[in-house]
Amino acid sequence: MSVVVMGVSGCGKSTVAIGLAAEIGGVYIDADDLHPASNVAKMAAGIPLTDEDRMPWLALVAAAIAAETAAGRLAVVACSALRRRYRDVLREAGGDVFFVHLDGPPELLAARMSTREEHFMPPALLASQLATLEPLEADEHGTVVSIDAPVEHIVAEARNRWADAAKSDIL
Repeated sequence: MSVVVMGVSGCGKSTVAIGLAAEIGGVYIDADDLHPASNVAKMAAGIPLTDEDRMPWLALVAAAIAAETAAGRLAVVACSALRRRYRDVLREAGGDVFFVHLDGPPELLAARMSTREEHFMPPALLASQLATLEPLEADEHGTVVSIDAPVEHIVAEARNRWADAAKSDIL
């Protein structure tokens, strides 16, 4: 079962996904690396992406998950996956996907974003991401993990919840 570590910018998706991949033997994929240059330029200019911008990118992310799964490897992806329909794209092409939604207060997210260097996503876009975010619904395979803890605790919590879900899928 692949894992998508999701949430708004600044929640720690990449850091948690890298740690989680190391702990569960997965292959780390950063969805940001799959954005076309036009998307990166838009975000760097402070312009929120539209669904039309995101859908081709999400198709690439889903294809990367599917390729790892087909090769018998576990994908651990850092991807915003803000809306239900975006997560549906990842599930449809990527197969069995477990979502770990990293959640925290806007003030903490903004503080984290303001200290990042060399990232194309400016703090000014946080409000648009929070407005776009649709929390996981009851029928979605996933969990919410608070980011108000040290990284190693967040990774351990994500690992434990993924492992519990994987066990229940086997039973």
